[in-house]
Amino acid sequence: MTQPASCTGAADDAPIEQSPARRPLDGITVVEIGTSVAAPYAGLVLADLGARVVKIENPDGGDYARGWGPPFWDDTSSTFAALNRGKESVTLDLSDVRGRAALRAMIVGDADVVVQNLRPGLLEKFGFDVGALRREKPSLIWCDIGAFGSRGPLHEKPGYDPLAQATAGIMSVTGEPERPPVRVGVSLVDMGSGMWSVIGVLAQLLGRERTGDGGRIETSLFETALAWMTIPLANYDASGDVPSPQGSGTQQIVPYQAFRAADAWLMIAAGNDNLFSKLCRVLERPDLADDDAYATNAGRVRHRERLIATLQDTVATFDAGHLAARLDEAGVPNAPLLGVADVPAHPQTVALKMHTPCEGDSLPLMGIPLSFDGVRPRAPARWPSLGGHNERWLRTPTADQETDE
Repeated sequence: MTQPASCTGAADDAPIEQSPARRPLDGITVVEIGTSVAAPYAGLVLADLGARVVKIENPDGGDYARGWGPPFWDDTSSTFAALNRGKESVTLDLSDVRGRAALRAMIVGDADVVVQNLRPGLLEKFGFDVGALRREKPSLIWCDIGAFGSRGPLHEKPGYDPLAQATAGIMSVTGEPERPPVRVGVSLVDMGSGMWSVIGVLAQLLGRERTGDGGRIETSLFETALAWMTIPLANYDASGDVPSPQGSGTQQIVPYQAFRAADAWLMIAAGNDNLFSKLCRVLERPDLADDDAYATNAGRVRHRERLIATLQDTVATFDAGHLAARLDEAGVPNAPLLGVADVPAHPQTVALKMHTPCEGDSLPLMGIPLSFDGVRPRAPARWPSLGGHNERWLRTPTADQETDE
């Protein structure tokens, strides 16, 4: 979808105005040397928290995500728009000495934080020695987002979200038994790596308040994926039993999954013995709650297949809306399975005001799941055009600018 001409928004070089919300990182400048999802998502969160985020892009096409479409919005992929609102874009050719000099001047002169996720060794190839930069500017906070970590046999291997999901075992516990492997449908590892980067940056900023010194932060897609496997790996280490995929359910709690009602799917989460008893009363099956085999969660897990089959047959006799209302009245957690088209219009989504357009645009974009004193921080400006802030940031012409002339 192409954006209507009436929604072009303000010029890129216009100052990015502050949100009326409390934004704790006002006054912090972040240089994002990133592409795709992980570093851009970190930059997005930092921008919403109030930082001025300057995105460094290759003049030859910029961030790969600019071309990840269709769909497109105003000639840019909607993926790029969603991950890069509120930022400024500067194009630099790091293969040229002038581009490298400009980036170095920006880091030493202006940056509080650098977040980067380029392929292993690329910045070093261009002469960016983090140790030397930090000796020159001890307050600098530098965050590396790698693929498989900074050491070990795979430390030089490039990586992407599905590779980390595969290698860390996430895909082995996702999907249904005896079916082909399934990746989590969202960029869970990429965005999670961005979140861990933000946690590291915030911790270093807090420490810098006390000591004046910055530091180097390292995370990676593989480490993030391993962190998401905390519970399955602990269960395996404790039991020796290899966890299997459970579809919409979970290995350790029963019933805790989606059931098909007469007209739609309903997620039911009876996560303890009391809730299971309430569920049985709502389903008019008190005999299940009275059965010693199902009296405890451990028993229900051991007899999972028999119990789930019985519950499914019973749930199928109810309309989903009617059953949900009865479960709500009884205090049994439940939720409908909504599709992507249903989520934006859901009353709860609307009430939280997370999914709203940027100023001067009409494409709704998701905010961050944080509020301060009841107000959600948000960088109001939309995503930048490629190199839209060169004039503001580049003190000397770069090679690509001189070529244009």
